[in-house]
Order: sequence, then C-alpha cells, then structure tokens
Amino acid sequence: MASTTSNSPTEQPNLSTLKGHIPLVGLTGGIGSGKTAVSDLLAKLGAGIIDTDLLAHQITAIGGAAIKPIQTEFGPEFIDPNGALDRAKMRSLVFAKPEARKVLEAITHPLIRQETVKQAIALAQSGAPYLVFVVPLLVESGNWFNTIDYLVVVDCPEETQIARVMQRSNLPRNEVLNILRAQAQRTERLSHANAVIQNQGSLAELAAEVLQLHQKILQINKGQLSSS
Repeated sequence: MASTTSNSPTEQPNLSTLKGHIPLVGLTGGIGSGKTAVSDLLAKLGAGIIDTDLLAHQITAIGGAAIKPIQTEFGPEFIDPNGALDRAKMRSLVFAKPEARKVLEAITHPLIRQETVKQAIALAQSGAPYLVFVVPLLVESGNWFNTIDYLVVVDCPEETQIARVMQRSNLPRNEVLNILRAQAQRTERLSHANAVIQNQGSLAELAAEVLQLHQKILQINKGQLSSS
C-alpha cells in the first residue's frame, strides 16, 4: 500500500547529519511508472538505495514491527492467516475511511522513518557516492523537499501505468484508478522535478537514461545542485 510511505510533517526523517556531505536524491513517480526499475539500475551503478515502499512491506510482513499495533488498532481480521497485513482489506478500508489511513500512518511512519535514517547513514558510511530515497508519495507529502537536494521523477503515460499495475498486481482497473486518484497529478510531479526519466520504451533505453542521470549526479559536489 503506497500510502504508508509518505511522511507527515511531524515525522520527517532526520537526515540533517548527511546534508551537505553526500548528495541526497529523491526518486518518485506514480504507481506503475517504473521507480523500482530505475532504482535497481542506479543500485547497479553504485548508488545507495533506500526504498521506503520496500520498508513499508517489510514492517507489515510476517513478524514485522507494525503487525501487532495494526492488529490492536484495527482488529485481527486485518491480519492474514500467515500473520502478515491483509493488504487488500486494508487498502479498501483506507480508501473508504480517510481517518483509518491516518491511524495506519501513525503506526507505520515512525517505523519507516527509523529504518530510513538507519539505512541512509550505513550506506553513506559504506562509501556510496550518493543516496537515493525512493518515496512513492514524495510530492504528495511535501515534507521531503527540505531534505533532498535533487528530485528525479519517473514518468510514463497514465494508460501505461494502469496496464502495468493490472498485470503485476492482478488488480481490477477501478482499483488502480482509485490509487491513481489518491496520488499527485503527473503535471504536479513534473513541475517539481530536477530530472525526468521517461519509462515507456525498452529496458535498454531506460538503462541509457539512468546512466546519464548517474553521471550527472556524480558531478554534484556536496549538495550544490543545479536544476536540469
């Protein structure tokens, strides 16, 4: 559930110790745009990747740190037989009741923030040339703009997004549209971007775009960035 990856104003990750010492790059895009494909390519080029959506899945998986508090707040029916979050049931609830989304985020955000900071510091100390924070709702939250130095938006046509999500997640079109409506408009994301990766071609074309982005970020010195 992508909604668990944004940060409320009081839950902004404290990454101030890294600011100015290593480029901090935000990577975002609508559902199905290809953020994971881009971050995987950047990782192969040596970037330090912190994927907040992956962290959200980890804390709501079997034995995850969020499972017990979610069960306490929402009831055992929101935990599947294996002991993980029933994501389909929770997705339906938070779309129907905005107050339920706030309760869920109050549980998940602090846990995601804690692991985000932990991973970022470890990757910086390991010698990564720059850090990439993959945040699906980065623009929607509005709270990452003072943290990151550079914002990369992965973009593709909306119909491409819909087709990809329907295929990979086996969701009906109306559910995918509901997710899209809860996210920022493409024009809004693009208006904030320092760089845009167009992901509507082949993997080879995407890899070439990502390599150019990587080379550009490597030229950035300690957060002194210029807009594309």
